[in-house]
Amino acid sequence: MEKNLMGEYDIIVVGAGHAGCEAALASARMGNKTMMFSINLEAVAMMPCNPAIGGTGKGHLVREIDALGGEMGLNIDKTFIQSRMLNTSKGPAVHSLRAQADKQRYHTEMKKTIERQENLDLKQDEVIDIEIEDGEVKGVLTRTNAYYTCRALIIATGTFLGGKIFIGSSNFESGPNGLAPASRLPGKLRERGIRLRRFKTGTPARALSSSFDYSKMIPQKGDEKIVPFSFMNDELEKDQICCWLTYTNDRTHEVIRRNFHRSALFGGDIEGVGPRYCPSIEDKINRFPDRKRHQLFIEPEGLYTEEMYIQGMSSSLPEDVQRDFYHTIEGLENIKITRPAYAIEYDCIDPLDLKLNLEHREVKGFFCAGQFNGSSGYEEAACQGLMAGINASLSINGKKPFILDRSEAYIGVLIDDLVTKGTNEPYRIMTSRAEYRLLLRQDNADSRLTEKGYEIGLVSEERYRRFLSKQEAVEAEMKRLKRVNVSPEETAEYLESVGSTPLKSTISLYELLKRPQVKYDNMAVIDKSRKPLSSHVLTQVEVNIKYEGYIQRQKKRIEKFKKLEHRILPEDLDYETIDNLRIEARQKLSAMRPRSVGQASRISGVSPADINVLLIYLEKMRRLT
Repeated sequence: MEKNLMGEYDIIVVGAGHAGCEAALASARMGNKTMMFSINLEAVAMMPCNPAIGGTGKGHLVREIDALGGEMGLNIDKTFIQSRMLNTSKGPAVHSLRAQADKQRYHTEMKKTIERQENLDLKQDEVIDIEIEDGEVKGVLTRTNAYYTCRALIIATGTFLGGKIFIGSSNFESGPNGLAPASRLPGKLRERGIRLRRFKTGTPARALSSSFDYSKMIPQKGDEKIVPFSFMNDELEKDQICCWLTYTNDRTHEVIRRNFHRSALFGGDIEGVGPRYCPSIEDKINRFPDRKRHQLFIEPEGLYTEEMYIQGMSSSLPEDVQRDFYHTIEGLENIKITRPAYAIEYDCIDPLDLKLNLEHREVKGFFCAGQFNGSSGYEEAACQGLMAGINASLSINGKKPFILDRSEAYIGVLIDDLVTKGTNEPYRIMTSRAEYRLLLRQDNADSRLTEKGYEIGLVSEERYRRFLSKQEAVEAEMKRLKRVNVSPEETAEYLESVGSTPLKSTISLYELLKRPQVKYDNMAVIDKSRKPLSSHVLTQVEVNIKYEGYIQRQKKRIEKFKKLEHRILPEDLDYETIDNLRIEARQKLSAMRPRSVGQASRISGVSPADINVLLIYLEKMRRLT
């Protein structure tokens, strides 16, 4: 490659979306000289789709990113315009925080944080090639023939890599939001032996707020009591903006059905695989023909723009069809579209080619993160970026990889799913994917992860002191509730008021709080010795007490799970020499090189019988040494 040496770095990050930002910040904060490239600096932490952070399952990831010392939670707390806790009618395991963002401010604040970060350079340029020598990353080349060396590289290209937009029969090379795509890098990656494939996603139209009739819609207001994403924020006060709910109808569906043949999705133009859990409106109507309506949320894109986002209606239909079907919807009869909906195809890697630390199996120092790994969503991208940044830093400094298992974090579930099971569509996190979700709640993410973040050098002293203080407060309050006893006479009126049966004998407040009708807040009338505590502390105290029995049972299950996870497999283990291991299992294990017996057990094509054979073999080897 023709090259002019322009800089020498420890770690280079290609892409400045949500994955790239977390990767670069983690790398720099861990003391590495870091460069982050973006084709356009307006793409830094850009929200090309939904202007929101969090949601079911995703809110858990944001809390975990924050607990480890990442930036996403802090940034959305600065820039949200509406906040809601979802699934509050269900158990605490699935409570998920979601915040509507001012997307321009989200970009601006994250860019400012990056620009001010020590050890981190940000540059607008397109990386068009990577240099690999003897199976190891050496540097990158940009379109201006500028060459930068590095000891580790993180690819976080989102949907820019080979990006192609589809609107009806019209299609053209483009990144999201009309920005330029990375069109030269995909070919070079293939030349370097990196296997790529095509995925697809999409985004709805944007329209002017003044063209909506909100009297025909259902208002969706934010929560009165705002719960912060970041554990660094105890309370937040802010005037919130309203969102709105409306629905499609039979006329909408008829317009779309008449034009199925004009959709790029059904016309055969799109070759990429789209996300099953976030289908286009034409796909919804095709797959669910009996559904009379589909809900649409009308959400502001920010405080200083009239543009509104129409959640639930991504499409690859032509603009005239989009205009016609929007005009059939209550409140949208006079809609003025500023940006039409589109589908976008892009190149990504097969995550089965990655190790659990997100490093490529064949290329040392080549790390991957975000939608490049086959996932979807800002939160999924950000957590992978954080882990790639951490592990690239640990790798070049000769330290052990930082790996979270499925019992420790949703991040661990997501990465294990991707690199062990693979994915045939853009992967989305869901609470149902986690086997131990009662322990992986969003309220206790700091209890699970902050100590780990501190040990690897990413959590600041200030954050760590706040964490220890919170832990002490939780323990102290639980002990106090065990000490304070209440009698049947003291509690009779209160228990009647909350619909709970009267006491037969004196019990502690700790035991009383286990009753479904009794809440920590409403128990104040009989709890005279309590002192003011932060919402983070109160939530964790209440959940720990109410679900104590379930938590203990889940911990016992985790002990069994850990036994297999702690059985580490030698990197040079020759599976072909293990008697009684089926041929398919030998091939899969040899190709994937699982880190542990636990990971091996989750590989498709490896049976429980194969795992037993593997365990017997490991025990024989142990006795011989």
